[in-house]
Amino acid sequence: MSRIGRQPIPIPPNVQVQVEPTRLLVQGPKGRVEVPYGHGIQFRIEDGHLVVLRKDDSKTQRALHGLYRALAANAVRGVTEGFSIGVEVVGTGYRVEKKGNALVFYVGYAHPVEVPIPPGIDIEFDPKIKNRFTLRGPDKYILGQYAATLRSIRPPMTYKAKGIKYVDEPWRLKPGKSAAKK
Repeated sequence: MSRIGRQPIPIPPNVQVQVEPTRLLVQGPKGRVEVPYGHGIQFRIEDGHLVVLRKDDSKTQRALHGLYRALAANAVRGVTEGFSIGVEVVGTGYRVEKKGNALVFYVGYAHPVEVPIPPGIDIEFDPKIKNRFTLRGPDKYILGQYAATLRSIRPPMTYKAKGIKYVDEPWRLKPGKSAAKK
């Protein structure tokens, strides 16, 4: 059996879990998350715990067993605690601002780049560092995908130390050609 897949997920008292034939609905104080599933995986609620079951012991079923257990655990954690990702815009003249339901980036292009904010994601700007903000939301997948989309607008440049990066991302600067000649 999968070591991760066989662990039951405790359901807190303020979380409602609905098991449907093709999806798992988890609702709590921070929001609602939907986990689609299939491929021979089943969910059951037993004694206040969510249990993940599989149809057989094939290699793919064992892998999916652990995967869907992790997705369900992330959904329960997301609606109770929530997830957050810090993003920072670094560079001379680079800035970001929130206009309505979108983020507008000024990152060295001839035009500002406007990215709409998906529903369920909250954005909180740091009062001390104006180009640093935090994305918060209950769905780990949507949050990570949105953060990756923002980062792809202007990825961190290793020679110039400019770009959009995660706050906890290590900044690896490379020396230029002139440093290598000496």
